[in-house]
Amino acid sequence: MIIMIAAVAENNALGKNNDLVWHLPNDFKRFKSLTTNHHIIMGRKTFESFPKPLPNRTHVIITRQNDYNPEGCIVVDSIEKAIAVCPENEDSYIIGGGEIYNLALPFTDIIEITKVHHTFDADTFFPKINENEWLLVESEENFKDDKHLYDYTYETYIRK
Repeated sequence: MIIMIAAVAENNALGKNNDLVWHLPNDFKRFKSLTTNHHIIMGRKTFESFPKPLPNRTHVIITRQNDYNPEGCIVVDSIEKAIAVCPENEDSYIIGGGEIYNLALPFTDIIEITKVHHTFDADTFFPKINENEWLLVESEENFKDDKHLYDYTYETYIRK
């Protein structure tokens, strides 16, 4: 299965200046638990936003730069090639950024969204989920607290 995973604001904002514009520790834990021991597909800028490669995951990076070759990563030049290098019998996760989400949407089977209940000034956005193509099958509300400044909801969509 190809699974898209993202934290998205009410206005579909993903981030600004190659960084998130909110901090939700529980969402980071969820991301880690879902993606650990799987292939994660991302664009070069998303990869470069990490302080180091994420442990216990195979990084597949999409870039147009021919000489880009970070150690321990698989580098390809298209979403089709990124999907092709992932094991067919395992879940693989699309983790961003905005351009990669748009390219990967036609290949995606499941979308795991953390909907952050706020709007943000951003320069990167998640594609609109077309309700004619996607069915919301799970929703779990979470409320702001001393570690989370915003209410948020985990949502799982499957392709109709």
